[in-house]
Amino acid sequence: MKKLLYISLATVALTSCQPEFNDSVDEQGFYSNGDADFSTFVAVGNSLTAGYADGALYLNGQQNSFPSMLSTQFKHVGGGDFTQPLVNDNLGGLLASGNQITDNRRVIRLGADGSTTPVILEGTPTTDIVNTLEGPFNNMGVPGSKIFHLVANGYGNIGNFPAAANPYFVRMASTPDASVIEDAVSQSPTFFSLWIGNNDILSFATSGGVGVDQSGNLDPTTYGANDITDPNVFASVYNTLLTALTSGGAKGIVANIPNVTTIPFFTTVPYNAIPLDAQTASVLNQAYAQYNGGLLQAQSFGLITAEEVAQRTIQFSAGQNAVVILDEDLTDLTGINAGLTNMRQATAEDLLPLTTSSILGTLADASNPQSIIGVAVPLTDAQALTATEIEMVTNAQTAYNTSIKALATQYDLAFIDVEAIMNQLANGGISFDGGTITNTFATGGAFSLDGVHPTQRGYAVIANEMINIINEKYNATIPGINPGAYPTIFVE
Repeated sequence: MKKLLYISLATVALTSCQPEFNDSVDEQGFYSNGDADFSTFVAVGNSLTAGYADGALYLNGQQNSFPSMLSTQFKHVGGGDFTQPLVNDNLGGLLASGNQITDNRRVIRLGADGSTTPVILEGTPTTDIVNTLEGPFNNMGVPGSKIFHLVANGYGNIGNFPAAANPYFVRMASTPDASVIEDAVSQSPTFFSLWIGNNDILSFATSGGVGVDQSGNLDPTTYGANDITDPNVFASVYNTLLTALTSGGAKGIVANIPNVTTIPFFTTVPYNAIPLDAQTASVLNQAYAQYNGGLLQAQSFGLITAEEVAQRTIQFSAGQNAVVILDEDLTDLTGINAGLTNMRQATAEDLLPLTTSSILGTLADASNPQSIIGVAVPLTDAQALTATEIEMVTNAQTAYNTSIKALATQYDLAFIDVEAIMNQLANGGISFDGGTITNTFATGGAFSLDGVHPTQRGYAVIANEMINIINEKYNATIPGINPGAYPTIFVE
């Protein structure tokens, strides 16, 4: 069977124009800061704040981060300079003492036959984390950080890397043992943005649920890298962050967390990604006959129910077929029959990560033409997010967002509902002056090639909505921006 193709990039929208703002800013005094002071703007968060896109933090993405967009517009109402811990190049990878530790960014490669393929840019990056920068930096977005990392001292200490330090913060920390929030507050911000919490569930989701839901565990020092943060820990730390950021009277805007089921990383590869003709389906059904019979035998022994037999039965037909996955929630029957692994076919309630697109339909064993991944060889636990795992993620996200909204009200801050924006992108898209963007992978315009982070145009849509909300909350008249002036994905 040939390798399956799931992503069509036949039409790739590409822009390379520089940002231009669609409001006239020539008339002195035309705009107003209202009730807010934008003279010292500090942005706190993770990769979404840093300008991360296409699987890396690269120069052009940082220069067009949403906080940078905001700061440019804030200049029309008294905003000051905005500094960022810029990387050295547009490759985006990081070095540590000359050794590459993170991947370069992704681009679209055009084949001689007109094909389009996402690839990682070749080349050696020039940003080495041992070459620390001198701040302070208004953009305190640290890719990879979870909420409790922002209050952790030593998170930027290279001596703690890689176990307990972040390479991006190593470059920008004021001292090796400073925390992110300490460096942010030391600048005496008059206005701030806070968008944090995505990684507290995202790493669990993108790993296919290979982690632990730590709800009930209040000690984040015991968490694994892919674990879900306890909602009470989240709320407590979020409150600590806002207490620190508002201690000098600063106003600000906070953002909630989108549902992972709306991002292309989980919406691109369908659960029924296996196309079969009738003859091939019949051959596969014969191959699975013994397995299916073993399930019935297990039922006769009272080991599983008829409902679980139906859930685990593998059956193919002509047309699009559900992939075969492993599900750790299923009863382990290998003790009575080594062939009765915890397999089942995926359903519409399961999600397949974008990364599975490169392996589905390929051979697990090059010497065995029958070892087709997703058909004869099931996807592993790390290669599928089951309905049970999705529920864990959704429950945590709902709890986090409840806390964010309540604390925004308590501290009288502007609040942006990013979850609603992402839902809109997934359901028809968002129109702007010049077009519409959606969450469709690669061609929709909203998301970059990692399937998780927005494009520069996607960030511009979020920044524009932030401006609208800030204007309304603080009686300001900050000019908006034109998202269409920002690029989407890049072609090599």
